[in-house]
Amino acid sequence: MPGNVTRQIVAERVCAVIVTKRNNLSGWLSGGLSVHKAPRDADGGSAAPISPDGYFITADHVLAREKGRNVFLIFGQGHHQLQAMKARVVWRSASSDLALMHVDRKTPYFYQWTPAEKWVPAGTLVIHGGISTGFKKTSGRTGTPLSPEGALTGTRRFKIDIPLQPGDSGGPVVDAYGRLIGVNSAVEFLVPMETAFFVDSEGCRPNIKTIESIIQADRQRIR
Repeated sequence: MPGNVTRQIVAERVCAVIVTKRNNLSGWLSGGLSVHKAPRDADGGSAAPISPDGYFITADHVLAREKGRNVFLIFGQGHHQLQAMKARVVWRSASSDLALMHVDRKTPYFYQWTPAEKWVPAGTLVIHGGISTGFKKTSGRTGTPLSPEGALTGTRRFKIDIPLQPGDSGGPVVDAYGRLIGVNSAVEFLVPMETAFFVDSEGCRPNIKTIESIIQADRQRIR
């Protein structure tokens, strides 16, 4: 089971995505992010910081209603401090359900990916870093293996058996060493809704070289 060090890594990197017409979230942030004070028009989910210079990955569907609205990231800055900043959407892919965002701020608390050249076997111990489940002790396992990237260039999907909650979309799936496997994409439930119960959750892992090339091109563009 992932230990306290791994859980601390996840806690330091918990990140919320808020999509709203508001121009700032300072009042909500200073109020402790209470649900009853949240922007009434807010959509969003979770994200994972993946670089020391402000790049975050999330699920594309978290940004489904971004047009004409502002995208904010609320993320940790150490010592239990949270920062809320407007984010710039760098890249989106509906087919892979992945998106990249950037804030103009150093982000020393970020994830390293699990090695691209190694298998992630089925049954790998994981925890989830979503804004709902990430604050809890819930842990689980991967239900499907991920092969080494090799010549693969596309996004690969995998199952996890952690019961997730609203707000967890786009949140990181992390192994027992605190390394990022991928982000949560979907949750499957049995119906009818009044008797629905958790079945399975699906994550997405991008091709790491592709993501790094997109980030590098964006860095060059904004210099």
